[in-house]
Amino acid sequence: MKAWGAAAVERHEIEVFLALAEELHFRRTSERLGLAQGRVSQTIKKLERRIGVPLFERTSRRVALTPTGRQLREDLLPVQQQLLRAVDRAVAMGRGITGELRIGYSSPMVAEILLTAADAFRDRYPDCAVEIHEVQLSDPFGPIRSGRVDLQVTEQPVDEPDLTVGPAVLIEPRVLMVPAGHPFARRASVSLEDLAETTLIAMSGDVPQHWLDHHYPRRTPRGTPIAHGQTATYWTELMNLVGLGRGVSPASQDAERYHARPDVAWVPFRDAPTVDYSFLWPTTSENARIRAFVDMVREL
Repeated sequence: MKAWGAAAVERHEIEVFLALAEELHFRRTSERLGLAQGRVSQTIKKLERRIGVPLFERTSRRVALTPTGRQLREDLLPVQQQLLRAVDRAVAMGRGITGELRIGYSSPMVAEILLTAADAFRDRYPDCAVEIHEVQLSDPFGPIRSGRVDLQVTEQPVDEPDLTVGPAVLIEPRVLMVPAGHPFARRASVSLEDLAETTLIAMSGDVPQHWLDHHYPRRTPRGTPIAHGQTATYWTELMNLVGLGRGVSPASQDAERYHARPDVAWVPFRDAPTVDYSFLWPTTSENARIRAFVDMVREL
């Protein structure tokens, strides 16, 4: 396909040139393009003959762009990027990746990941708008069931017949939030059995029982009862109760980075399961937009 102007330069010659201009190494370029190293060398020589001047300086130790090569690279990169965007846009429209995608999250750690992915997603699929919304733990599935969000990332476990659980986005060690003056605050770590010596503060609201039992158990692994105290509707309320000395509550390790405060200590568990954040979407509403965004996060 001769589509590059007066010199009748082949498209694959441009692709090889730009790859070599970035790698500055024939072997790496051949591996990147899936071509024999001799084919890469022949293609560059052919391109140089068409243009009439060397594009690379070659020695036994290095490959470098000549001034003409540098100028050609600067001129061609925007053209290549525009072509790739045009192809991506056509593919996106063909796959139905247009319109709007609303994504929910339940923790700031996940929000960071989603916001980064959303920027990359908008670049790849400019005809699809992405909105990121917070989902409260007191109503983890309300927004997705009502259609306010199309896709969300939330803490496992999820055992809901109308919801599909996708791949994990983030896996965090579990810690125990305790009042700063609590005896546990002086420990290097705690055990799940230690919960029998405390009062547990749990979330309340429209929360499935299997989710509550996993994160706020009523018994230790050995069967010892765990006392439960007040409940909280919002995360800040839960932290306030811990800070006031009303009890303790589990959290993910990285939550301290966002919610550190002087009246709460964060003590690692040495035997608790991790906190796993996974994608979730309505089983009957899976579409190309959802699949493309999940793939984007996995790619990043």
